[in-house]
This record gives sequence, structure tokens and C-alpha cells, in this order.
Amino acid sequence: MTLRLISALAPVLAILLAAPAAAQQSLPTPQPTEQVPEEGLSGAVSDDSDWQDLGIAIPAFATDADVPTQTSAGSTSALGMSVARVITDDLKNNGLFKPVGPDALPRPAFAQVQAPAYDTWAGRSAEMLVQGFVRAAPGGQVTVGCYLYDVALKQQLAKAGWTVGPGDWRRAAHKCADLIYSRLSGENPFFDSRIAYIAETGPKDRRMKRLAIMDSDGANHRYLTTGQTTVLTPRYSPDYRSILYLSYFNGSPRIYIYDLETSTQRLLLQSTNPVFAPRWSPDGKWVLYSMATAGNTDIYKMPSGGGNAVRLTDSPGIDIGGSFSPDGTRIVFESDRGGSQQVYVMNADGSNQRRITFFGGRSATPEWSPRGDQIAFTHIAGNFRIAVMTPGGGEMRYLTDSWQDEAPTWAPNGRIIQFFRTTRGSGKAGIWQVDLTGRNERKLSTPVDGSDPSWGPLRP
Repeated sequence: MTLRLISALAPVLAILLAAPAAAQQSLPTPQPTEQVPEEGLSGAVSDDSDWQDLGIAIPAFATDADVPTQTSAGSTSALGMSVARVITDDLKNNGLFKPVGPDALPRPAFAQVQAPAYDTWAGRSAEMLVQGFVRAAPGGQVTVGCYLYDVALKQQLAKAGWTVGPGDWRRAAHKCADLIYSRLSGENPFFDSRIAYIAETGPKDRRMKRLAIMDSDGANHRYLTTGQTTVLTPRYSPDYRSILYLSYFNGSPRIYIYDLETSTQRLLLQSTNPVFAPRWSPDGKWVLYSMATAGNTDIYKMPSGGGNAVRLTDSPGIDIGGSFSPDGTRIVFESDRGGSQQVYVMNADGSNQRRITFFGGRSATPEWSPRGDQIAFTHIAGNFRIAVMTPGGGEMRYLTDSWQDEAPTWAPNGRIIQFFRTTRGSGKAGIWQVDLTGRNERKLSTPVDGSDPSWGPLRP
């Protein structure tokens, strides 16, 4: 199901009368529907301390009529409560804000959605107010409207709305959270995104590994493979239509591309030699992978539609991994050619290969930020820790300090890093995330153990 933008949210009555026609406009990303003056809050966030005390009130979304819906949340009234809870959780879990959610707040009347009771909310110490509405739409769809207000200035800062299918109501909530997050922080959005990972079950020495996907908050979880073969290192395609992954069947490595629309998979590469870490290019036209031949492991790239592979490295030792820079001109990878596992960069054609990590210990699993300004990697010096550095190899900072954290993957806006953490002695792994300050860390809930996360781009 695709989301559709309500292009006019003022007045609300006009939306209710015109929603079916307005819903014909597609929505690549939510944007305010008119220009809003910039007074009040502006600028990018560099220090979280000023923002965590920002009082954001998010009451239950109003409805013009409490009627049944085909959503999992129930009637429009119950849906309005659920939407507000998802928005609250999104803003709370990213570590930047401390919002107050609908369970602790009075529910505004439908007529107050565009006419907030500013004095009432000021009396509750709310500096920002998020209000909205939900309404049943034709064909089982629902319409969700989202408004952000500055309580002190008594001013609307942003607004947007969406008509969605019953199975996509959480996407509308994530889009609303993205709108609020972007307007208040100056950062790009990331809540309306998905995560692929390896779901693990079974004893330590016989783990079943299945490909699974879920929303950025862990909802809408589903398995894509049965577990009959071991699956590793998934990666979302840039257009979200497919997932690239490595599979081992009877010891034979294969690279597959799983089509999410048709639930079918296509074999891209099969080899009798060990193969590792397939990765997309930013335009989706190429796939990087590593292959071992005669004791030497090198990095190759081949067309994602199939065809002849090109070898990019040719040095003694093991060259593994590969993550393109956002502009597609460079590749970061790991190699032990100098005697220990370290991070290198090269041009996309394999030229100008050079080492960039000189921090002591070993460095592995590098991943370029979507912003292009940093590289996340696993630093191994006793424990495994997630760290970041500049593309030139400077300004290294640790973000985690646990026994075994590895395989970082970036949120679409380049502010949060996801990774997997293995518990000492048990072999059990879980998906965790941390922001760039290193202070806001949390575990993502998954139905089983998880490893090898891949955070996809913002959904179209």
C-alpha cells in the first residue's frame, strides 16, 4: 500500500469533504503544506541537553465520529489513541526528546485540532503541542491529519496529512513523527523506514538463521525465509523493492536478491569458493562482494542484473566487505594486507587503495554514513566496540562499551547507528542502536535473537 498526501489541511471541514479527491496525490516524503514562519525553534541539533527538556505534549488524536475501521487498532477513537502512542514512542526512543504521551493527557475535541487551547497547554508546561485527527475514508482507508504548534508563540509550525490503507496506519504515525522531528531538530527524518536482519534460533552450535524484516520500531515483523538454509548479511536495495543477501546451502555460497513485491528470489551468483558480504551501490546498479580463491580473498563488483564480475582488489591476504560512499565514487572496506585487520578506502574502480585506521587493535565492518561525513566500524581491542571516524580516518570516537558489539548500520538520516550485541558466554545476539552522542542506547525488541541488521533508506 502506498501513502497518499492530503494536500490541504485547512480548514479541517474542507478536508473531510474533499478527502477522496485529495488522496490521489502521491507522497514521497511528508512536507508542511504551506510555509510556516521560522520563529520559535530552528537550527540543527548538536547537543541533546537543550532538547531533552523540551515539553512536547501529544494527546490522543481526535475524530469526527467514532466508527469501526479495518485497522488493527480498532475504531477511529481507538486508532487516534494508538497513532499518538506511536508518535510518542518514536520521539522518545530516538533519545532527542522526552514527550508526554496520550495516556497522561486529556483528549482534545475535534474542533480544537486547528484551534488549540494554548492557555490550557501552557498551564501543563507544554512548549510544543502535537494534535491531529483520524477519520474513516472510503474503501476501508483512514485519513490521518498531523499538526505541530508552538504553545508560547501560539503558532502553527507544521502540518501534513495522509490517507492510508488499513494496514498502513502506523506509517502515517511514523510520517507524523518524522515531520515533528525534522521541524524541531533540523535533522532529516528516519522513522518511516524498515530494517532487515537475521533472526536466530536454536542452540549455540546449531543456530537457525532466517531473513526477517520489520519497521524501524520493531512492528510489522515477518520472516522471509524458512531457515532451511543459513542466511547472512542482508541489505535493502536503494529503492526498497528487494533485499540482497548471502545464503549457504550444503556448503555452497549463493547471493540472492529477494523481491519484496512478489516474494520471490533471484539467484545472482553461485560459487564453489567462499563468498562474503554482498552490498549494493547507491544507484542499485552494482553489487559488491568478496570471494576467496586459492587462499586469497578479494573484492569484486558485478551488475545487479547479472553479468561479468570485475575484481577491484588484488593484494595478498583477505579483503572483505565494501560500503560505497553516498555519491558512489569511493568504497570503504577491511583488509589484513598489512598484518592485521584494518579499514581501507579506494576509488569505485579499485584505484587509490589506502589504509585509514591507525588506532591500535583491529578495525572491521566499516559502513559509510548516508551523509558521507563519517564511517562507522567495529573496533577490536579486547572487546568489540562500535566507533565512528571521518572518511580520512581521523576523530575516532567510541559509541558503545560492551563485550561484543559489531556490524554497524546507519539510520537513513545518519544520526543513529544500529548494530548487534552478543552476550558473553551465551552466544545470544540482539539488535541494539545508539545515537552519535553515544549516550542514548537501547535494545530493539525482536521475537527471537537477531544479528546482521540492515537499516533501509526512508520509505518512498
